[in-house]
Amino acid sequence: MRKQIIVGNWKMFKTNSQAVEFVKNIDSQVESNSNLIAGIAAPAVMLSDLTKVAKNIKIAAQNCYFEAEGAYTGEISIPMLKDINVEYVVIGHSERRDIFGETDQMINSKVLALLNNQMTPILCCGESLEIYEAGTTMEHVKAQLNANLNGVSAQDMTKVVIAYEPIWAIGTGKVATPEIAQEVCKNIREHIASMYNQEVANEVLIQYGGSVKPENIKDILDQADIDGALVGGASLVEESYLGLIK
Repeated sequence: MRKQIIVGNWKMFKTNSQAVEFVKNIDSQVESNSNLIAGIAAPAVMLSDLTKVAKNIKIAAQNCYFEAEGAYTGEISIPMLKDINVEYVVIGHSERRDIFGETDQMINSKVLALLNNQMTPILCCGESLEIYEAGTTMEHVKAQLNANLNGVSAQDMTKVVIAYEPIWAIGTGKVATPEIAQEVCKNIREHIASMYNQEVANEVLIQYGGSVKPENIKDILDQADIDGALVGGASLVEESYLGLIK
Protein backbone atom coordinates (compact mmCIF):
# COMPACT_ATOMS: atom_id res chain seq x y z
CA MET A 1 0.00 0.00 0.00
CA ARG A 2 1.40 3.37 -1.03
CA LYS A 3 0.90 6.38 1.20
CA GLN A 4 -1.19 9.33 0.07
CA ILE A 5 0.40 12.78 -0.20
CA ILE A 6 -1.57 16.02 -0.35
CA VAL A 7 0.47 19.22 -0.59
CA GLY A 8 -0.86 22.75 -0.87
CA ASN A 9 1.24 24.93 -3.17
CA TRP A 10 0.75 28.50 -1.93
CA LYS A 11 2.76 30.05 -4.77
CA MET A 12 3.26 33.80 -4.07
CA PHE A 13 0.40 34.31 -1.62
CA LYS A 14 0.13 35.25 2.08
CA THR A 15 2.41 37.24 4.33
CA ASN A 16 4.57 35.57 6.95
CA SER A 17 2.19 36.46 9.80
CA GLN A 18 -0.82 35.18 7.83
CA ALA A 19 1.00 31.95 7.06
CA VAL A 20 1.98 31.31 10.68
CA GLU A 21 -1.58 31.96 11.84
CA PHE A 22 -2.92 29.58 9.19
CA VAL A 23 -0.60 26.73 10.17
CA LYS A 24 -1.21 27.28 13.89
CA ASN A 25 -4.95 27.05 13.29
CA ILE A 26 -4.96 23.91 11.17
CA ASP A 27 -2.00 21.86 12.39
CA SER A 28 -3.77 20.40 15.42
CA GLN A 29 -6.76 19.51 13.23
CA VAL A 30 -4.64 17.40 10.90
CA GLU A 31 -4.29 14.05 12.57
CA SER A 32 -0.88 12.43 12.61
CA ASN A 33 -1.38 9.57 10.14
CA SER A 34 1.21 7.10 8.95
CA ASN A 35 -0.72 6.61 5.70
CA LEU A 36 -1.07 10.30 4.81
CA ILE A 37 1.53 13.00 4.20
CA ALA A 38 -0.13 16.41 4.51
CA GLY A 39 1.98 19.38 3.52
CA ILE A 40 2.19 23.01 2.49
CA ALA A 41 4.72 24.41 0.03
CA ALA A 42 5.22 28.00 1.16
CA PRO A 43 7.33 30.95 -0.03
CA ALA A 44 10.92 30.81 1.20
CA VAL A 45 10.66 33.73 3.63
CA MET A 46 8.05 31.81 5.65
CA LEU A 47 9.70 28.41 5.86
CA SER A 48 11.72 28.90 9.04
CA ASP A 49 8.77 30.14 11.08
CA LEU A 50 6.39 27.53 9.67
CA THR A 51 8.64 24.57 10.46
CA LYS A 52 8.68 25.76 14.08
CA VAL A 53 4.88 25.70 14.46
CA ALA A 54 4.01 22.70 12.25
CA LYS A 55 3.84 19.38 14.10
CA ASN A 56 1.60 17.24 11.88
CA ILE A 57 2.01 19.13 8.60
CA LYS A 58 5.11 18.89 6.45
CA ILE A 59 6.47 22.24 5.30
CA ALA A 60 7.91 22.19 1.79
CA ALA A 61 9.89 24.69 -0.25
CA GLN A 62 8.68 25.77 -3.68
CA ASN A 63 12.12 25.76 -5.25
CA CYS A 64 15.84 25.51 -4.53
CA TYR A 65 19.19 25.83 -6.29
CA PHE A 66 21.49 22.89 -6.94
CA GLU A 67 24.76 24.46 -5.78
CA ALA A 68 25.54 24.24 -2.05
CA GLU A 69 26.75 27.84 -1.88
CA GLY A 70 28.21 30.58 -4.05
CA ALA A 71 27.57 33.86 -5.83
CA TYR A 72 23.96 33.13 -6.83
CA THR A 73 22.07 36.23 -5.74
CA GLY A 74 18.49 35.54 -4.73
CA GLU A 75 18.79 31.75 -4.73
CA ILE A 76 18.19 29.35 -1.84
CA SER A 77 20.50 26.39 -1.25
CA ILE A 78 19.61 22.90 -0.09
CA PRO A 79 21.78 23.22 3.07
CA MET A 80 19.80 26.34 3.98
CA LEU A 81 16.57 24.35 3.71
CA LYS A 82 17.93 21.35 5.61
CA ASP A 83 19.06 23.64 8.44
CA ILE A 84 15.45 24.72 9.07
CA ASN A 85 14.08 21.16 8.80
CA VAL A 86 12.51 21.35 5.36
CA GLU A 87 12.25 17.84 3.88
CA TYR A 88 10.30 18.34 0.64
CA VAL A 89 10.95 20.67 -2.30
CA VAL A 90 8.70 21.27 -5.31
CA ILE A 91 10.84 21.14 -8.46
CA GLY A 92 10.07 21.93 -12.09
CA HIS A 93 6.64 23.51 -11.65
CA SER A 94 5.28 24.76 -14.97
CA GLU A 95 5.50 28.35 -13.72
CA ARG A 96 9.20 27.89 -13.01
CA ARG A 97 9.68 26.38 -16.47
CA ASP A 98 7.55 28.87 -18.41
CA ILE A 99 7.96 32.17 -16.56
CA PHE A 100 11.50 31.80 -15.24
CA GLY A 101 12.97 29.73 -18.05
CA GLU A 102 14.14 26.72 -16.03
CA THR A 103 15.50 24.04 -18.34
CA ASP A 104 15.23 20.28 -18.02
CA GLN A 105 18.96 20.20 -17.29
CA MET A 106 18.57 22.64 -14.38
CA ILE A 107 15.65 20.66 -13.00
CA ASN A 108 17.63 17.43 -13.29
CA SER A 109 20.52 19.02 -11.35
CA LYS A 110 18.10 20.04 -8.60
CA VAL A 111 16.58 16.55 -8.37
CA LEU A 112 20.01 14.96 -8.07
CA ALA A 113 21.22 17.50 -5.50
CA LEU A 114 18.12 16.99 -3.34
CA LEU A 115 18.47 13.21 -3.41
CA ASN A 116 22.18 13.49 -2.57
CA ASN A 117 21.11 15.48 0.50
CA GLN A 118 18.46 12.95 1.56
CA MET A 119 15.57 15.27 0.71
CA THR A 120 12.41 14.56 -1.26
CA PRO A 121 11.84 16.21 -4.64
CA ILE A 122 8.24 16.73 -5.72
CA LEU A 123 8.93 16.69 -9.46
CA CYS A 124 6.29 18.36 -11.60
CA CYS A 125 5.50 17.40 -15.16
CA GLY A 126 2.64 18.22 -17.48
CA GLU A 127 1.51 19.53 -20.83
CA SER A 128 0.06 22.72 -22.29
CA LEU A 129 -3.41 22.93 -23.82
CA GLU A 130 -1.84 22.89 -27.29
CA ILE A 131 0.00 19.64 -26.56
CA TYR A 132 -3.09 18.11 -24.94
CA GLU A 133 -5.29 18.96 -27.92
CA ALA A 134 -2.66 17.58 -30.30
CA GLY A 135 -2.87 14.24 -28.48
CA THR A 136 0.84 14.16 -27.61
CA THR A 137 0.58 14.42 -23.82
CA MET A 138 2.51 11.25 -23.05
CA GLU A 139 5.30 11.92 -25.52
CA HIS A 140 5.82 15.30 -23.82
CA VAL A 141 5.59 13.96 -20.25
CA LYS A 142 7.90 11.02 -21.00
CA ALA A 143 10.48 13.40 -22.46
CA GLN A 144 10.29 15.54 -19.30
CA LEU A 145 10.73 12.50 -17.05
CA ASN A 146 13.62 11.11 -19.12
CA ALA A 147 15.48 14.40 -18.86
CA ASN A 148 14.58 15.32 -15.29
CA LEU A 149 15.38 11.86 -13.87
CA ASN A 150 18.64 11.39 -15.76
CA GLY A 151 21.19 9.78 -13.44
CA VAL A 152 18.68 8.96 -10.68
CA SER A 153 19.30 5.45 -9.34
CA ALA A 154 16.53 2.90 -8.85
CA GLN A 155 16.97 3.17 -5.09
CA ASP A 156 16.65 6.95 -5.18
CA MET A 157 13.74 6.87 -7.62
CA THR A 158 11.49 5.44 -4.91
CA LYS A 159 12.10 8.65 -2.93
CA VAL A 160 10.91 10.95 -5.72
CA VAL A 161 7.29 12.17 -5.76
CA ILE A 162 5.92 12.80 -9.25
CA ALA A 163 3.28 15.52 -9.63
CA TYR A 164 1.36 15.39 -12.91
CA GLU A 165 -0.06 18.83 -13.57
CA PRO A 166 -1.76 19.51 -16.91
CA ILE A 167 -0.95 23.20 -17.41
CA TRP A 168 -4.35 23.78 -19.01
CA ALA A 169 -6.02 22.81 -15.72
CA ILE A 170 -3.96 24.97 -13.34
CA GLY A 171 -5.94 27.92 -11.98
CA THR A 172 -8.32 27.82 -14.93
CA GLY A 173 -11.25 26.07 -13.28
CA LYS A 174 -10.83 23.34 -15.88
CA VAL A 175 -9.99 19.97 -14.46
CA ALA A 176 -8.97 16.76 -16.12
CA THR A 177 -11.65 14.19 -15.37
CA PRO A 178 -10.55 11.54 -12.87
CA GLU A 179 -10.40 9.12 -15.80
CA ILE A 180 -8.11 11.39 -17.85
CA ALA A 181 -5.87 12.02 -14.84
CA GLN A 182 -5.75 8.30 -14.07
CA GLU A 183 -4.82 7.40 -17.64
CA VAL A 184 -1.86 9.78 -17.63
CA CYS A 185 -0.72 8.78 -14.13
CA LYS A 186 -1.00 5.10 -15.11
CA ASN A 187 1.15 5.78 -18.16
CA ILE A 188 3.66 7.65 -15.98
CA ARG A 189 3.91 4.64 -13.68
CA GLU A 190 4.35 2.33 -16.67
CA HIS A 191 7.07 4.60 -18.03
CA ILE A 192 8.90 4.55 -14.70
CA ALA A 193 8.68 0.75 -14.81
CA SER A 194 10.29 0.82 -18.27
CA MET A 195 13.03 3.16 -16.99
CA TYR A 196 13.69 1.08 -13.87
CA ASN A 197 11.47 -1.89 -13.03
CA GLN A 198 7.93 -2.64 -11.89
CA GLU A 199 8.89 -2.88 -8.23
CA VAL A 200 10.28 0.66 -8.28
CA ALA A 201 7.26 1.94 -10.20
CA ASN A 202 4.89 0.41 -7.66
CA GLU A 203 6.56 2.38 -4.86
CA VAL A 204 6.62 5.82 -6.48
CA LEU A 205 4.01 8.29 -5.24
CA ILE A 206 2.21 10.10 -8.07
CA GLN A 207 0.13 13.21 -7.44
CA TYR A 208 -2.37 14.96 -9.67
CA GLY A 209 -2.57 18.75 -9.70
CA GLY A 210 -4.93 21.10 -11.49
CA SER A 211 -8.02 22.77 -9.99
CA VAL A 212 -8.27 20.17 -7.21
CA LYS A 213 -10.93 21.05 -4.62
CA PRO A 214 -12.57 19.35 -1.63
CA GLU A 215 -15.52 18.60 -3.92
CA ASN A 216 -13.53 16.55 -6.44
CA ILE A 217 -10.53 15.23 -4.52
CA LYS A 218 -12.19 11.97 -3.45
CA ASP A 219 -12.98 10.98 -7.04
CA ILE A 220 -9.40 11.81 -8.01
CA LEU A 221 -7.83 9.84 -5.16
CA ASP A 222 -10.08 6.86 -5.85
CA GLN A 223 -8.08 6.26 -9.04
CA ALA A 224 -5.65 3.34 -8.82
CA ASP A 225 -2.49 5.21 -9.86
CA ILE A 226 -3.14 8.58 -8.18
CA ASP A 227 -1.67 8.76 -4.69
CA GLY A 228 -2.32 12.37 -3.85
CA ALA A 229 -2.71 15.93 -5.03
CA LEU A 230 -0.66 19.08 -5.45
CA VAL A 231 -3.24 21.76 -4.75
CA GLY A 232 -3.15 25.47 -5.54
CA GLY A 233 -5.95 27.89 -4.70
CA ALA A 234 -7.99 25.46 -2.61
CA SER A 235 -5.10 25.16 -0.13
CA LEU A 236 -5.10 28.88 0.73
CA VAL A 237 -8.27 28.81 2.85
CA GLU A 238 -8.25 26.96 6.17
CA GLU A 239 -11.65 25.31 5.75
CA SER A 240 -10.85 24.25 2.22
CA TYR A 241 -7.41 22.85 3.12
CA LEU A 242 -8.91 20.82 5.96
CA GLY A 243 -11.64 19.63 3.59
CA LEU A 244 -8.96 18.30 1.25
CA ILE A 245 -7.25 16.42 4.06
CA LYS A 246 -10.41 15.03 5.61
